[in-house]
Amino acid sequence: MIRQAAFTGNARLLKGGLHCHTTRSDGRGTPEEVIRLHAEHGYDFLAITDHRIYNYCNFAPEVDITILPGMEMDRNLRSEYGYRCFHTVCIGPEKGKGNAYEQDQTFESGFVKDQYEYQKVLDAIHAAGNLTVYCHPEWSGTPTHTFAEMKGNFAMEIWNTGCAMENEMDVDNGLYWDELLMRGEKIYAVATDDGHPMHQHCKGWVCVNAQNNVAAILESLKNGAFYSSTGPEIRDFFIEDGVARVDCSPCAHIDFLYGGFPSRVVRGEGLETAECKVPEGIRYLRARVVDEQGRRAWTNPIFLAE
Repeated sequence: MIRQAAFTGNARLLKGGLHCHTTRSDGRGTPEEVIRLHAEHGYDFLAITDHRIYNYCNFAPEVDITILPGMEMDRNLRSEYGYRCFHTVCIGPEKGKGNAYEQDQTFESGFVKDQYEYQKVLDAIHAAGNLTVYCHPEWSGTPTHTFAEMKGNFAMEIWNTGCAMENEMDVDNGLYWDELLMRGEKIYAVATDDGHPMHQHCKGWVCVNAQNNVAAILESLKNGAFYSSTGPEIRDFFIEDGVARVDCSPCAHIDFLYGGFPSRVVRGEGLETAECKVPEGIRYLRARVVDEQGRRAWTNPIFLAE
């Protein structure tokens, strides 16, 4: 049996947010308001990722929530099609535990000529001890070939609430993800909010198989021991005797995806489990759960070949 890492053991998965904004940059809610809102929605951890200003602090110390240190970094890109951009969420360890950034440390924006120049920005973030997520590729106007050779991102955004609500973009970046996976990249996917106004928060999250502390959460994220959701709960995802199985909250359909044709879709009213014979020779298999309201959840892949 091969079980995806989010579902090993019997621990309660932690609900967390990896991308949000406050009045420290261009968000509408104060840090205190944003933290309290997430706690009210059952979040166990949250990264305050304001633009180019680093944060370690819990601005609502009376709230029992783990704050992941972080920020959002960006550069703009001039191209033959006009402006594009690269945005990256950075999350890292606690101060004094391998994180080189200071509280409230600020950074400049600017332009780069291509992904290779932006790689230098990523390299500096990684050297400071932080993990990186490639953000909203559709909204950024970046087809896969413009960011596919960036190295070191542990994940990309599969869903971004702000882009979805404002622009109908980045609602399911599975095509981008599959292109990277088919290239042999071992990259995971996260659902985030990127919330700016308060009504954009608490609609896309990750559920992480970890103890509730910064170091453990980061390690599980780095190793793909999580799934992402905008609503449905995924309870298990494994392969046994050549058959993949998903168990989940009641949904409308469960999709098994591996970057090839045809994908396998199982439909049913109140569907809570589905199985799929694993095609021969595939690199990976991932699953997507869609409920009656159209809300989605995504497993990370089970990797079957290097």
